[in-house]
Amino acid sequence: MTENDIRRLVCKEGLLDFTNIMFREKTGHNFIIGKHHRLVCNALDKVVAGQIKRLIINIAPRYGKTELVSKMFIAQGLALNPESKFIHLSYSDDLVRDNSRDINEMVRSPYFTNLFPEVQVTDTGAKLWRTSAGGGVYAVAAGGQVTGFGAGKTDEESELDEMTASGTRFAGAIVIDDPLKPDDALSDVAREKVNARFDSTIRSRVNSRNTPIIIITQRLHEKDLCGYLLANEPNEWEVLSLPCLTYDEQGEPHALWELKHNVADLLHLQEVNSYVFETQYQQNPKPREGLMYGSFKEYETLPVGNYVIKSYTDTADKGDDYLCSICYAEFPDNSCYVLDLLYTKKAMEYTEPETARMITRNKVAVAVVEANNGGRGFRRNVERNCREMLNLQTRFEDLTQTQNKDVRIFSHSNEVMNLVYFPVGWQYKWREYYLAMTSYRKEGRNAHDDAPDATTGIVEQLNAKQTTRFSRT
Repeated sequence: MTENDIRRLVCKEGLLDFTNIMFREKTGHNFIIGKHHRLVCNALDKVVAGQIKRLIINIAPRYGKTELVSKMFIAQGLALNPESKFIHLSYSDDLVRDNSRDINEMVRSPYFTNLFPEVQVTDTGAKLWRTSAGGGVYAVAAGGQVTGFGAGKTDEESELDEMTASGTRFAGAIVIDDPLKPDDALSDVAREKVNARFDSTIRSRVNSRNTPIIIITQRLHEKDLCGYLLANEPNEWEVLSLPCLTYDEQGEPHALWELKHNVADLLHLQEVNSYVFETQYQQNPKPREGLMYGSFKEYETLPVGNYVIKSYTDTADKGDDYLCSICYAEFPDNSCYVLDLLYTKKAMEYTEPETARMITRNKVAVAVVEANNGGRGFRRNVERNCREMLNLQTRFEDLTQTQNKDVRIFSHSNEVMNLVYFPVGWQYKWREYYLAMTSYRKEGRNAHDDAPDATTGIVEQLNAKQTTRFSRT
């Protein structure tokens, strides 16, 4: 086997290997790989393998998404199968035409044709060009006309195909790179036009129900194309969301790609414009109107005075729910200061002992656990764990919630904002909980209500009997 044969096989093994080789040949420089590049390539390899049909990748601008998805992925698709047909769309006609030219030049280059001589380009047009095998690329703005060309192969054609060298029948895709212009993010008309265009025209340009559709974009608004599709077809789309700043279980921040933005850079971006940061960099678009909570109170140190330490736990009702357990200091004036919390989707094998450890280390006097949907069994196991830790002081109480959850959260929202205090830096220490609280809406679909539900439980307990008091001086 020659070196050329080996490079050819490596290029067909996976997108990251293909990109490494082609980028070096094209630019003379190495493609600098971040962990997000590996995640994106792994997802796209699954598209090629037929394991994913509808894929959304949310990632910040200038993180290499266009090079990987809109160029290298399409070029590799043609290398795998010269009959592959791609439709490439974006908000910008110039962008997709430039990408199309770049792919065309790459596929016609000596280094590409040396590895894949079977891929022969018959023309060099930017909007539409084809291969001698019948494949090709159609590149146009998402709002433009897409006529006379379909992505992928028909089911009848695919059935007659032999497997490609990669072991798949991959035959092309629709690749949408940034369907909405950032400047139009706050325009209802512009967003709805893109969403309607997807339904009326773009979706129908696949030649088969098995032809993949890939959307790679930064999030710009909760009702952008990604939000629209996830609201209406939540089970149809695989989502790879790559926030630039994440936090580990100890609350330590980590940057997605230090080469582009380190932690200090990202925190500065957040401080300058939190809305842009949460949408474009964290992939967490928040509504500017209609939020349940306006602002939350914070504290640096606990006030001097008497207080009782309590906890409130809302167990996970369903498999996709979060367990939310909050430890807090309750003062005689009904102010409540959050001391510690657990907010996780992990299984009972983790949550039961971890809740017990949190209750024990915070010296909780009264632990209230919602008894609905298995909560009573959870409480018994947590109580047993506490006793095994020699915690004999915590008194456990079961609480059966009978009121409507949405009504409870809404009616107590002002009390939550006025009476509950969070420690300074809670947005970093308990990131998922913070996002759940700050993005919860008064109306419409909320992905999860576990955080507001448990926090509402705190203020509902204010009139409960206080048992053991502690003094802090």
